[in-house]
Amino acid sequence: MPGLTYHLKPRGLYRGAALTLVFASVLATAAATGSLPREDGESTEIKTRAVSSTVGSVDREEIADAVADAEADGKSGTDAAEEVVSRSGDRWGAVYDEREYEEFEQALDGSYTGVGIAARRAAHGQVTVTGVKAGGPADRAGVREGDLLRTVDGRAVAKRPVAEVVALLRGDRVKASEGSTVVLGLSRGGHSWTTTLRRARLSTDPVSVRRLGRDPSSAVLIKVAAFTKGAGTAVRDAVDGAPGDAGILLDLRANSGGLVSEAVTASSAFLDGGLVATYDVHGEQRALYADPGGDTERPVVVLVDGGTMSAAELLTGALQDRGRAVTVGSRTFGKGSVQLPSKLPGGSVAELTVGHYRTPAGRSVEGSGITPDVGAGPEAQERGETVLSGLGGGS
Repeated sequence: MPGLTYHLKPRGLYRGAALTLVFASVLATAAATGSLPREDGESTEIKTRAVSSTVGSVDREEIADAVADAEADGKSGTDAAEEVVSRSGDRWGAVYDEREYEEFEQALDGSYTGVGIAARRAAHGQVTVTGVKAGGPADRAGVREGDLLRTVDGRAVAKRPVAEVVALLRGDRVKASEGSTVVLGLSRGGHSWTTTLRRARLSTDPVSVRRLGRDPSSAVLIKVAAFTKGAGTAVRDAVDGAPGDAGILLDLRANSGGLVSEAVTASSAFLDGGLVATYDVHGEQRALYADPGGDTERPVVVLVDGGTMSAAELLTGALQDRGRAVTVGSRTFGKGSVQLPSKLPGGSVAELTVGHYRTPAGRSVEGSGITPDVGAGPEAQERGETVLSGLGGGS
């Protein structure tokens, strides 16, 4: 749904990806949850203040000073901070104003502000509604899957990138809030009309589950759109509820990450404890472990592509390295760095790289991604089903 897509808009090339993945880093997960697992299974609380004086290749105080100087001159502190971060050379470094960051945290809680429409550009170039959130503003106004979206607040969308269309739907440029209105121009079967929608706070559905056939042994497809709160438990419940020895097709394509803690929970569905990933923070080595008791016998195939990022790559690497799954698709994105969010004067937030994580076999994901065991393009799901059938996981 559009709420999460907004955070993929880049500053330069990577700004939005960094925002989407702030809490995908292990350290940022600690900032969000207050704890990380350690080797003995207990929790170690990590205070953000204890490690945030120097982040990446730029000092936090340098950013704070730039913000203070800019605001004293009547200029934007956020812009000043962004300039310092941009000069630092940190690929994932970024600065976000208070509202952007609040929206992002809410998205990780599984909610967003929007109208409940998913859209894509069809082969004919028009923007087509591909999904409507049940009970959301668009659904209540009668918008349906397959409708053509022609305008947003009077602006034609046919030649705009879909990400920009989503930003218009959310009102990002004007910082629209819950309760604000947006006017859509739509068409269906030769009939065109406009409708005014009021944006609302909506919940996301990060995990969907369906059978791939009618036979009792048919494989189960688990699609994880993002590792927001609760996604890991939803994956584990789906695996526990799968019939008999039915195989699992775990679809992580276009999964831009989320909370690493949720990815680790998801790994516990397939592993009986053991290492999921190692990571470093300012050179200090740490590790993440799966919980014991996972299903280690059921055949598993993981679908990945260039949109599989960060926490999703961490899970993919763990299952691949430990021989628990066959990976099918194309090379993943390659985001394996750890960011730390740090609040600045005025309420904006800087997040910069403080370390990197590695797979159980010691492979670095950053910049290189994960190469799947079986290559596949648009036919990845079909190829995955074939592989899964060959593993005895049904079809």
